[in-house]
Amino acid sequence: MDCKQTEKMIPVFLAGQMDRKPLKEFLEHMDSCPQCMEELNIQYLVMVGTSLLEEGVSFDLQKEMHRMLEENRGKLRKRGNRLAVLLYILEVGAILAILIFLVMVIF
Repeated sequence: MDCKQTEKMIPVFLAGQMDRKPLKEFLEHMDSCPQCMEELNIQYLVMVGTSLLEEGVSFDLQKEMHRMLEENRGKLRKRGNRLAVLLYILEVGAILAILIFLVMVIF
C-alpha cells in the first residue's frame, strides 16, 4: 500500500470499518511511514479531538492513537489465531478421513 492509498483509507480506519487484509496493509504502512502517521494523527485530531475539546474533555492524542492502533493489531492477531485453529481442525479432519478411507479399502 502506498502513501496515497493509505491516506484515502484513514477515514475508513478511524470509523473502524476496515476489513482484515486492508487493515493489515494499513497498519504495516503506518509502522514504516512517519508522514502517513502524521496524517493519521491530524485526521484523528480533527475527527475525534475537536469534539472532545468542545466538550472540555482533555486527552492525550498520542496515547489515544497508540491505543487505537494496538487495539486494531490485537484484532488482527485474534483473527489470525482463529484462522490457524480452524485450518488445524480441517487438516486433522482431512487426515482422519483419508485414514478411514484407507482402512475401508484395505479391509
